[in-house]
Amino acid sequence: MILASRGPLLALDTATSRAVVALERQPGPPVVASWPAGQRHGEELLAAIDRLLHGAGLGPAALGGIVVGTGPGAFTGLRVGLATAKGLAHALAIPIVGVPTAIALLTASDDLTTAGRALLLPAGPRDRVLVDDQGSRLLPAGTEPVIAPGTELLAVDLDGRAPADALARGLVAQARLGSSLLRLAAARLAAGDSDDLARLVPEYASLPRGVAALSGSIEWSRDPH
Repeated sequence: MILASRGPLLALDTATSRAVVALERQPGPPVVASWPAGQRHGEELLAAIDRLLHGAGLGPAALGGIVVGTGPGAFTGLRVGLATAKGLAHALAIPIVGVPTAIALLTASDDLTTAGRALLLPAGPRDRVLVDDQGSRLLPAGTEPVIAPGTELLAVDLDGRAPADALARGLVAQARLGSSLLRLAAARLAAGDSDDLARLVPEYASLPRGVAALSGSIEWSRDPH
């Protein structure tokens, strides 16, 4: 819901294979645009935001805050998304809220809890990331996720590397990602919570060559080799 004290939120996410931009609308559901991003985040993101705002009859100055998905995701997409979100928030002097993309996907069923759900995401061509209510864990190639009985598994961007039913649930969550980002960010702003531009950082699931993962968690170190 858009609070009377602020303008609509604009959300963007570049953590998965599909870039997403979403705009709050009152009344009614948000306006959402999504497209296969490939390696063209930098070329397409600002143009998509401009089209979304123009279609809603709004200029950037009408916005009340910027929401950005923080991952886990690949280096290039997240870097472009975070830089774009920070640039907009700084230029417009409005709050920014970083929302973990994984949490937004896990709660995309209009439920604000991740309990009973787990998410698989790619971490490069072979490894995967498992995210649940215990946090994020790197699964090296050949390692299968260990989840509690009855846990609903979702998988995104893992065709051929995850169960079909998990992939199907992941597609549904991806379609709702924009709305979920807005809903989670609105709840934080309503509680008076936003992020510091200088401290907001992404969670990378895969990094460029020459950067290695520290075993057992989504942490990274520069490979001296």
